[in-house]
Amino acid sequence: MAYVTSIRSVQMSFSDRFAALAVALKDMIARRRVFNQTLFELGQLSDRDLSDLGLSRASISDVAREAAYKV
Repeated sequence: MAYVTSIRSVQMSFSDRFAALAVALKDMIARRRVFNQTLFELGQLSDRDLSDLGLSRASISDVAREAAYKV
């Protein structure tokens, strides 16, 4: 019996790597913007409004992180 093994290596060109880096950077900036916006908006709410939502001031950053990064 004969076995054939074929290994193909795919090399990304510099422009492909740069494009992937640009996409990753745009995604990171967009997620950070969502985090900051959520943090700002929840920070503007009164304690009563936060209580109505089932949140406390201490959990605002956790909620913002979850909204932005889906953690």
